[in-house]
Amino acid sequence: MVSNLHRVLELVGSGFQRHRVLVVGDLMLDTYVWGEVSRISPEAPVPVLRSVRRSHVPGGAANVAMNLAGLGVQVYLAGFSGNDEVGSTLRDLLALSGISTDSVCRWQRPTISKTRIMAGRQQLMRLDVETPTNPSLAEIDDLLERIQSQIDGVGSVILSDYAKGALPERVCQYAIAQAQSRNIPVLVDPKGNDFSKYRGATTICPNLHELSACTNLPIQETGALMSAGRDLVESLALEYLTVTMSERGIRVLHKNPERDLQASAQAREVYDVSGAGDTVIATLAACAAAKLDLESTIQLANLAAGIVVGRVGTVPIGRADLQASLSTEVTQSTNEKIVDRSILAERAAQWRSRGEKIVFTNGCFDLLHVGHITLLEDARRMGDRLVLGINSDASVQRLKGPARPIVGQHERARILAALASTDAIVIFEEDTPFETIETLRPDVLVKGGDYTEARVVGAELVRSWGGRIAIVPTVAGFSTTNIVKKMAGNELRTQEKA
Repeated sequence: MVSNLHRVLELVGSGFQRHRVLVVGDLMLDTYVWGEVSRISPEAPVPVLRSVRRSHVPGGAANVAMNLAGLGVQVYLAGFSGNDEVGSTLRDLLALSGISTDSVCRWQRPTISKTRIMAGRQQLMRLDVETPTNPSLAEIDDLLERIQSQIDGVGSVILSDYAKGALPERVCQYAIAQAQSRNIPVLVDPKGNDFSKYRGATTICPNLHELSACTNLPIQETGALMSAGRDLVESLALEYLTVTMSERGIRVLHKNPERDLQASAQAREVYDVSGAGDTVIATLAACAAAKLDLESTIQLANLAAGIVVGRVGTVPIGRADLQASLSTEVTQSTNEKIVDRSILAERAAQWRSRGEKIVFTNGCFDLLHVGHITLLEDARRMGDRLVLGINSDASVQRLKGPARPIVGQHERARILAALASTDAIVIFEEDTPFETIETLRPDVLVKGGDYTEARVVGAELVRSWGGRIAIVPTVAGFSTTNIVKKMAGNELRTQEKA
């Protein structure tokens, strides 16, 4: 679920149009030959494709730019293309999407292209055209001048590296230094086994395979990989590392593990992962330019990636796609969060199967106030899913007296379900949430600072399966009891004056 939902909806609706992003990297043209296979060639044991149509889309760093344009961002693109028909087609496609190509330099080699032969949704083969030589010093100097001319006024910079020659260490360090001097965040989509050329960037965004190659650790050893990723944050002077983890979503690693963030994968059905990384980094950069909080940023990037992997071919994200998904999420946030324990157990199993960390807290939540909001926000940051247990009306009466609750259980549940920080609400009839905790089996059990671990119901149970107890500070002076007393005092003074 996307937190800070109203801010995200505003940005996706029109807010990104106010922001500019510079993309520097390897440009290419992706061509798709679509057809049908109904027989095997008599000349060799290979399928015969009857070509039906051909399509062209920008690829590589140009696809990153297309994703940004789809979000409504003003995009400036720097890289290389050749003086050939492929390069002309690529520049025309970019111009049609409103992407500035003033900083696309010409080099003395063919424009990089990838041609995929498709039979329905199945890719039969890929034909690449590229020259495995590095740009000349003069060509690199030209690119640096273009970067310097475009960087003023942008909200973020992307280095989109496909190891095709546009991003040697000299270009990376120049772009990072220019951005740092202007307090502009730099996001890197890396390639290769050595990330040192990206030193000083805001974040590097490897997938698990790239992180494994860089750290020389097996991809199966997730814990060791995450630890090595945190070491990279410090050794490369990054603010954080953003790891895309396929069906496990996106994880943001800081030097301090307690600051890590996780967003769970959103794809319903995966047809083609090509271009998903471009969508992720484009969404991250657009949000960075708009200064959106990091938690909401990675959740939105996850949502965008989940959309594009459900399509065939290199297809950039668009605002309409995200708006539709966000609208669905709004509906779910108000209508589907309030569940009984049996449904809660099913959802918890689904979340846990995706590697999501479940956080639980509970209370009466009568007369919602800033202390409650702070508790929920603190709890939400401790995991991927936040579940709230709220006392039923009968339970509140037994605990607080016959005058409580002031707000009924269904109304309390609806109000809490409307908060972006919550993922599920369950009403329990017992005096304590012990049975709900037993059903949910949360990874983290949270209570306010007026509790000690010894007084937390279910603490030993949670620790028995390896979970932990978190006590968060309360906001001084705020409680429902104090609010009720203040209201009663005001009513008494009003009567006395009358």
